[in-house]
Amino acid sequence: MKYLEFTFQTTPCTEVVNDVLSAVLAEAGFESFVEQTDGINAYIQKALYNESALKEALAEFPLPDVNIEYNYTEAEDRNWNEEWEKNFFQPIVIDNRCVIHSTFHKDVPQAEYDIVINPQMAFGTGHHETTSLIIGELLDSDLQEKSLLDMGCGTSILAILARMRGATPCTAIDIDEWCVRNSLENIELNRVDNIDVFQGDASSLKDKGPFDIIIANINRNILLNDMKHYVSRMNQGGSLLMSGFYANDIPVIQAEAENNGLHLIHHREKNQWAVVLFRKE
Repeated sequence: MKYLEFTFQTTPCTEVVNDVLSAVLAEAGFESFVEQTDGINAYIQKALYNESALKEALAEFPLPDVNIEYNYTEAEDRNWNEEWEKNFFQPIVIDNRCVIHSTFHKDVPQAEYDIVINPQMAFGTGHHETTSLIIGELLDSDLQEKSLLDMGCGTSILAILARMRGATPCTAIDIDEWCVRNSLENIELNRVDNIDVFQGDASSLKDKGPFDIIIANINRNILLNDMKHYVSRMNQGGSLLMSGFYANDIPVIQAEAENNGLHLIHHREKNQWAVVLFRKE
């Protein structure tokens, strides 16, 4: 498939600005991001690019006093794993207990949980704050014999970690066919079982579950729209773990959760991003 390669120049160029820009672009259909000294490069399937959607997303950029300029070209065919190895994806250790790396990495740090992935073009290597926040929650949770859903699974590293920690059975769902294929490959690489992968959105949940734990690392608007579907497939006393939004979005997330019979247990923040844990009483 053909991709467009965008170069975004941000002023000021900070880690927070580039992280927020990556999240905004992901909502507009962009699939991978490479940090540069003056911004980021981002990639989107040529067939999915919508110029109006991009301009609207940038016009509503949530951080004040940020200037964003961009240009793009058609990306040449590449070995994307090689691009990740050269430009971005390095092993990451979370809470000194979980290491995430790819097959091409050497001298990988030792940790209690070792997850190997081939990221290809799918988002979700563990570097983003939302992913690492949820991983921290999973490391602190009792998952033994708990049925679990990873909604918007990306590379499925969350489902893989949950399975390693005893969750069973596990289900991973993503709307993107590429993510589904990448998830199946990563599950095989890590030699874990009892993870079923499906392509679909929240409407596909009606014949799945119920679940003891649901993870949803997507974005605020999708979470608000789909929360009712998650709750309908949760066991009584079950947990809903959500991220993909900013800390200042917690009140609106909490209000919708309470409207659906959920009770806030706690939240955590990292670089303006948040993770929230709710329970179905």
